[in-house]
Amino acid sequence: MPGQATTTMPRSETFLTTAAVLQTLALFFQASTAGLLLTSSRAYTLHDYGSKVMYGAAMLYVLATILAWRPGGGSARPVLYSTGFLLLASAQVALGIAHVASLHVPLGVLMFALSTLALVRALSARSPLRPATGS
Repeated sequence: MPGQATTTMPRSETFLTTAAVLQTLALFFQASTAGLLLTSSRAYTLHDYGSKVMYGAAMLYVLATILAWRPGGGSARPVLYSTGFLLLASAQVALGIAHVASLHVPLGVLMFALSTLALVRALSARSPLRPATGS
């Protein structure tokens, strides 16, 4: 229809949002299986596999931020944030392997909070602000 505006998001924005969702869901899965470690012996296997998925999701998020940044040449800040998050994920894996729960658990909580903030940022970038209607 003429006069009807359509907004489509670039592929890089969709990929960025998908990567942020995957990363946040992987971290939520990790938190869930960490809780199950208290009650089930099988939870260790789930937590171990989940750690690999979470690390892969963090690497995918770095790739997504690079791809979203390069075409427009905007701020590189999201790339730096995602790289920092990947470093946190590396520390998290190392602490988990070393069984240092006193640092592993709080770092996991911090990572989930940071990933949730990144997800909110990615989702808010997708939905343009609507103009306010005055009464």
